[in-house]
Amino acid sequence: MIESLLRREVTGLPAYDPGADPDEVARDSGARVIKLSNNENPFGASPAVAVAVHRRLADTSRYPDPTGKRLAAAIGRTVGAPPERIVLGNGSENILELLCQAVLNPGDLVVTQAPGFSLHDIFPRMMGARVEKVPVTDGFGFDAGAWDQALAAGPKLVFLANPCNPTGVMLTGAELKRVVTGTPESALLVLDEAYCEFARPDPDYPDGLEMLRDHDRPWIVLRTFSKAYGLAGFRVGYGIASSPALVRALDRVRTPYNVNQLAQDAAVAALGDPAHLAETVRRTGTEIGRLTVRLREAGLRVAPSAANFLFIDTARDAGEVVRRLHRSGIIVKAWRESGYESFIRASLSTPEENDLFVRRLLEICERRDW
Repeated sequence: MIESLLRREVTGLPAYDPGADPDEVARDSGARVIKLSNNENPFGASPAVAVAVHRRLADTSRYPDPTGKRLAAAIGRTVGAPPERIVLGNGSENILELLCQAVLNPGDLVVTQAPGFSLHDIFPRMMGARVEKVPVTDGFGFDAGAWDQALAAGPKLVFLANPCNPTGVMLTGAELKRVVTGTPESALLVLDEAYCEFARPDPDYPDGLEMLRDHDRPWIVLRTFSKAYGLAGFRVGYGIASSPALVRALDRVRTPYNVNQLAQDAAVAALGDPAHLAETVRRTGTEIGRLTVRLREAGLRVAPSAANFLFIDTARDAGEVVRRLHRSGIIVKAWRESGYESFIRASLSTPEENDLFVRRLLEICERRDW
């Protein structure tokens, strides 16, 4: 009976994969769990966040500010945009969903990349849209010709992540500019910069907001506090839009109190501690570089990551690799997209946990019982 009530688009949607349940892995393995599946920040949030949240706990009976004025103003000062062009979300995924709800009709074309973040595919399909995925090159790079062809087909919505999830690869300024100029002016360009803080130390990383700021066309840049700021448990993201009109449209489809007050206060506090953010980025970059070298020296293919995770070709069934890692209490994500069945995505953690992961992964890959 339930199936008969559902829209056709819903019955065909794949489920989002959050990775294995740490409690189940701990129970089955009997080992201390090392969770490397969700690109979380192992170094934690700024100490200022705990102070702000503790202060707010004395007043939890009231609804949060529905517009997030204080947080929007703090973001605006940080990125150089007026608050009326900033939209807040229960994580940046919430804004992805709102964009699809506000913009897409059944049959509309959406262009995104492959491999890519699954919600760039799931949310458009939920609305009945068609999704075309532009593949990366064999070296995980930007395929200019493929993007030119896809954009020429007249999409209504374009999702582009920089750096990309799951590869961690970043687009250069010239590559990003090619997408920006190639996207039809009738389309909404969505630049997903969830991992931008990790990439910024690279002088070749382009600031998408600066590139788009003067473009007289619909666009929005998405960012989050879940990754580099260490606030994944609070669920707060934001978008900087090309115009207040786009923010007002998203306000019509979002729930009135989509970002709770603790999350708003935590994000304001995190923005106020740039030194903590810089140290997190530094430590993450050190570990990314160290593990990339070690895995490549062991013969594994690893994408060049500008984020806080690695995309690793195990050269064998990734699902079985992940199951064997679970026996040691280590959780990573097997990638499910066609053509990438041998790849895992592993977040970075502390040096000690990273070393345990690499050691166990190499032991599994060296075994002959496949």
